[in-house]
Amino acid sequence: MTAPVVVVGGGVVGLCTAYYLAEAGLPVEVVERRGLGSGASRGNAGWVCLSHSTPVPAPGVVRYALRSLGRPDSPLYLRPLPDPAFVRWLWRFWRSSTPAAFRRGYAAIAELNRTTFDLFDGLRAAGVDTTLTRPGMVHAFLSAAEARHHLAVQREMADGRYPLPDDVVTGDEARLLDDALSSSVRAAYLVEGEGVVDPEAFAFGLGERLATSGVKVHEDVEAIGLRTSGGRVTALRTAQGEIPCSSVVIAAGMRSSRLLGSLGHTLPLQAGKGYSFSVDLDPEPRHTLYFGERRAVASPIGGTTRIGGTMELSGNNNRLDWRRVVAVALASRHYLGRWFDDPDDLVGLIRDPWVGGRPFLPDGLPVIDRVPGHDNAFVATGHGMLGVTLGPVTGHKLTEYVVTGRRPEALAPFRFDRLRH
Repeated sequence: MTAPVVVVGGGVVGLCTAYYLAEAGLPVEVVERRGLGSGASRGNAGWVCLSHSTPVPAPGVVRYALRSLGRPDSPLYLRPLPDPAFVRWLWRFWRSSTPAAFRRGYAAIAELNRTTFDLFDGLRAAGVDTTLTRPGMVHAFLSAAEARHHLAVQREMADGRYPLPDDVVTGDEARLLDDALSSSVRAAYLVEGEGVVDPEAFAFGLGERLATSGVKVHEDVEAIGLRTSGGRVTALRTAQGEIPCSSVVIAAGMRSSRLLGSLGHTLPLQAGKGYSFSVDLDPEPRHTLYFGERRAVASPIGGTTRIGGTMELSGNNNRLDWRRVVAVALASRHYLGRWFDDPDDLVGLIRDPWVGGRPFLPDGLPVIDRVPGHDNAFVATGHGMLGVTLGPVTGHKLTEYVVTGRRPEALAPFRFDRLRH
């Protein structure tokens, strides 16, 4: 094998895949249109978790989304577009929101996730600066009834795959789980062992390890298509010229669909836009925090607190809507106290306001598979909010597929052909 395996996409999923391919002894090159970790990997909450690895389509979520129409402050914001593809995606999303579909999706992700923390340990042992810590996750609620309902649902879905507490902590004792919580929090519970990384630093750490392994990384190179011959991909076409390849892995997030189009396939991806920003809190959280009723989050990252949230379905764009930033900040104030008084103060208090278009397929599961009709083309995209959690296991399992030609059993629920039905 003289030509490399070319991985398109320099986010966490693509970089993890490149790492495991190189570890398997294959020549590898990575192509990224901007800088490593500059897309959806950059500003997310950095969670590495089992307790929130769930598909977004779930019972009741469509009804919740419809109530968000005309409300840009809603945690789940739907702005209808006059686009037939968007309408079809929403219809398929609705079809995937049944209890049975949700249980199947949850079980598939949970099974794939079994070795997540072991793989992170392996990356660190190999010299990758993963930045992973495992402080645990506090689930905070304004209502004890809501907290108990959430824990009961989580226990049923977890089915013993990760430890959960027997009950919630209520009243004034709830905020003792983390000093950053306000007195408005009336119930909470801790899931021990859940992790957090600095996602941008993790991507940089992977990039440095790839460089020492002899992997060539092309930054600021736009992939525009694929050259094929006899049912095989022979080269990646870029704005700067062609890169010959023995195989290709398309892990380009939202841009994966366009590349797959050059292979005669469509992928119904929509951007689930998420927002985040950083702020200095006193005291700062000791754990990752999930704010139950408002579906917002907080993570201790790099000596500061990253607050994030919302799911915005408003088309495939990265336009930052400041109203959404304000909505996340206001949501957090219920759980963290009045860390600001007036929304006008936010401009001076927060840093790095970010919006990212996380790639979603209508059933909420990623596609991790060989591209039908092309023996040496593979795709890994649609991870939504789980790119950091699922990045290492995606790369590890997909490498097994590339090397052996046999699909690992754990990847069966993430087949390409499921999207045709």
